[in-house]
Amino acid sequence: MVKCRPPQNRDPEGEELQACGDYLERQIALINPKVIVTLGRYSMEKFFPGAKISTIHGQARTIGGRLVMAMFHPAAALHQPQYRSLIEADFKKLREYMTKAEAAPPAALQPTEDDAQQLSLL
Repeated sequence: MVKCRPPQNRDPEGEELQACGDYLERQIALINPKVIVTLGRYSMEKFFPGAKISTIHGQARTIGGRLVMAMFHPAAALHQPQYRSLIEADFKKLREYMTKAEAAPPAALQPTEDDAQQLSLL
């Protein structure tokens, strides 16, 4: 959701999320993934507004022609070991979701030549 870690690893603020939002949208359009996995509550909020990660983790829905799955951030298992088994189970579900997404038709959002631009290194 943000392109750099906020100072002291604090939660990102609204202005920081907003500043990086357009860039993230362009990345998604260019990469055009079939599956997006939200890791943690901040990325989850973008696709599942108002939801609670403890309620919807491991669940997926189609948004904009893509399958979006909400998951706990893996670091949660380091701080709260009881989440480890939940995270492992969600990763197993992810494999099933990815297999289904691979068989599905391509996402409707295809990048255009105007969106993709090769940048020079020099």
